[in-house]
Amino acid sequence: MLKRGRTLVAGALIVAGCGTNATGPAAQPVLIAFFSNRSGDFEIYFMNSGTGEVTNLTNHSGADFSPAWSPDGGKIAFGSWRDYPPEIYVMNADGTGQTRLTNNFAFEFDPAWSPDGAHIAFTSDRDGNDEVYVMNADGSGQSRLTTDSASDFEPSWSPDGRKIAFASERDGNMEIYVMNADGGAPTRLTKNTAVDQSPAWSRDGRRIAFTSDRDGNREIYVMNADGSGQTRLTNDPAEDDTPSWRP
Repeated sequence: MLKRGRTLVAGALIVAGCGTNATGPAAQPVLIAFFSNRSGDFEIYFMNSGTGEVTNLTNHSGADFSPAWSPDGGKIAFGSWRDYPPEIYVMNADGTGQTRLTNNFAFEFDPAWSPDGAHIAFTSDRDGNDEVYVMNADGSGQSRLTTDSASDFEPSWSPDGRKIAFASERDGNMEIYVMNADGGAPTRLTKNTAVDQSPAWSRDGRRIAFTSDRDGNREIYVMNADGSGQTRLTNDPAEDDTPSWRP
């Protein structure tokens, strides 16, 4: 994924939220989108969890990264360096119809679909620093949601589409915030001298998982949606990062 500092790192797995039964003997396989440099360049792939079959969806000399499934499983938004600097693209789930959605000489990444599939939130530095923006799913109607001299990034929609959690450095170090979907009422949820980032909403919208190094290394934490009850979930000397809730 493309992290702050704009460094391309190892591919992340993102589980599709489309039509599967994940438990019991009748469990059906899910499709997992991910990016990998197994071919020499970073490309988008998907894998059938039942058969293990992997399908290459993109094929470009510019790195493709950070796939994000649309809620109905029909499309995948992703970032790409093919038109340097990186921009947001969308394609059909089979890799066809690859279409550029943003077109600015700026770094644009972190695509996140709204629950109804009508909008995509993303990060852009088109106005001088990293801020959270939103656009219609076809790329039209791009508008800025955050306005701060510090970096705002990693947007994550609440399941009801009314809120967006994001990471920000506006108070001196990286913390988790939440705002209304129109950018209003930004509220700080975490308060540490450490780095808190990568917010991810639970399916019922009651909790937010996130990454923090507040205890010495990067671990997964969870909190209530109002920021209360912050609890460490992982405990390992290695780094744990980028939580994602099962659909």
